[in-house]
Amino acid sequence: MADHRATIQWSGEAAAGDFVKGKYSREHTWAFDGGVTVPASSSPSVVPAPWSSAAGVDPEEAYVASIASCHMLTFLYVAAKAGFAITGYRDEAIGALTKNERGVPWVSKVTLAPVIQWADRAPTAEELAGLHHAAHEGCFIASSVKTEIEISH
Repeated sequence: MADHRATIQWSGEAAAGDFVKGKYSREHTWAFDGGVTVPASSSPSVVPAPWSSAAGVDPEEAYVASIASCHMLTFLYVAAKAGFAITGYRDEAIGALTKNERGVPWVSKVTLAPVIQWADRAPTAEELAGLHHAAHEGCFIASSVKTEIEISH
């Protein structure tokens, strides 16, 4: 199949003596093979400022975006195959962080909320549900995670 790569880079030079006390920046970068570098950080809800940066993408946001993006791309494909033309797709996905039975936080649920603009004819409610089901089943990321994925439409 294919390998997918990302380079994650952090430097703690400025934290030198304070590192073991937890006083270091969590800001880092993600670099992808296409040449894009993204500023990243821990979530300020997990590690407060100044040790994190709200301007960076945090792993939890990226996880939610990955699920939503995969669903969208697969949805566009299955909709086209079914003869439905789409002119716009927007999803304000939400990931819920909860604690598991061991008390460890995890993203237990991602709710997708796609709003779709159809070119000419929109599917019936039953057809739309079928398209979303097919997209969920075909999404590589959804098939790779134990997080519950809900689609509100």
